[in-house]
Amino acid sequence: MRRACRPLPTLAAALAVAACGHHEFEPPDREAKVREAAASFTPSLFDTLAWDSAGARYAVGNRVYVEHCRTCHGSLGQGGTDYAAAQGLEVPSLTQPGWSLADPDSLHRVIFVGHAVGMPVFGDHDLTPREIDAVAGYILDVLRPEVLGADADAAAPAPGAPSPRGG
Repeated sequence: MRRACRPLPTLAAALAVAACGHHEFEPPDREAKVREAAASFTPSLFDTLAWDSAGARYAVGNRVYVEHCRTCHGSLGQGGTDYAAAQGLEVPSLTQPGWSLADPDSLHRVIFVGHAVGMPVFGDHDLTPREIDAVAGYILDVLRPEVLGADADAAAPAPGAPSPRGG
């Protein structure tokens, strides 16, 4: 018995090879990614998060920081890493007194949205809101205590009042 020629699979394979030869991958525009993330960000993503303990939150935050932040911001959050310099990035210190993002809402937003000049967009499937909250808590409560402790007495809430940093 003779085998019939099957032109359809041969034609499909030829078209696939031809199409691949002319395609150039163009990654999404960084500014467009930031705009898209900003449009999908809402502080309410973090409203219902609860942690069994501060330690549990900090453990997750430490893991996220090591995996996603340390390369640019350094082990102690002071920026100025060799990697950032090699990439031409000016990475801010997370521990500098007066840092404008040193509150949970601002930090949640910048981690989620990133910015077009270097900070990655982590809210687009890289990190969950829970992981973003954990790393924000780690940055604010673990990396910054000496900075925040300088004026702790003046800024301390009244006994029984909630912590201004959501702790």
